[in-house]
Parts: sequence; structure tokens; C-alpha cells
Amino acid sequence: MSSQADVGDTLPEVALTGADDAALLPSAFRGKPLALFFYPKDDTPGCTTENKDFSALADEFAKAGVALLGVSKDPPAKHAKFTAKYGLTVPLASDAEADGLSDALGIWVEKSMYGRQYMGMERTTYLVDADGRIAKVWRKVKVKGHADEVLAAAREL
Repeated sequence: MSSQADVGDTLPEVALTGADDAALLPSAFRGKPLALFFYPKDDTPGCTTENKDFSALADEFAKAGVALLGVSKDPPAKHAKFTAKYGLTVPLASDAEADGLSDALGIWVEKSMYGRQYMGMERTTYLVDADGRIAKVWRKVKVKGHADEVLAAAREL
């Protein structure tokens, strides 16, 4: 089990895959803060609510000068369907199947449901400063009110 990245750490330079299937590096966001939220799966109730909440606040994040990016292991084609279905405005990226950014951050973890063990995404949000350092971390996120909480912290950066 890798240790979890924490406040003060630099966001690991591990490429994600953007909507256009192109590599998207965390350093591409340097120069402005980034709210980076990891969620388990497209089109599931909690993840849909979380993405809709961040989308509803996208203009407020933009006014605060903060970029938004949602990440799961789902492929870009699934993200495109998910975005279209719910009219999401937050860009989504796909994390690699193995040795991805979620692995480097220590949030691709063993989970358990109905007695079955499996690997899954721990719902986690990182607020990253303009220099690429983690300013705040929300672990095991509860969706209700979360996007508002992240926005409030983003405005204080």
C-alpha cells in the first residue's frame, strides 16, 4: 500500500487521459490553483451528484481563478456519454488502469462490499496551489455540500 499524498506535497507528475484522448499532465495546470476531485464511477448516484454539484459551481470556481478537473478510471468515451447525459460542464479525465495518478496519490485502495474485496477509488478531492503543491485534502468525501466546501477553501488560496 503506497502512502497517501498530503498537504505540502507536490502533485505527482503522472499523466491522465483527457476527453480528447490526449495525455494531460498535472503540470499543465501550474500557474493557477486546481480543484482535482477523484470519484469511483461515472453514472452512479453519488458520482453523478458530485459532478453535477461541481458543474453548478463551475462559474464560481472560474471567478475565483481555480481550474476544475474530475477524475475516475472510466475511459474517455464513457466520460463523454456521462457529460452529455447530465450536461456536465466540468472537464473529466481518465486515470490509467494501472500505476495511474490515483495509485501515486495512494487513493486507489482495497474496498469491501457485501464481503467481496476489490480495488476502487477512494472519493478524494485535492486543492492544489498555483505551484502544484497540495494545499488541502478531503478524504472519503461525503458528496452533500462538498463542492461548496471546496469552493470556500479555493477562494481562500
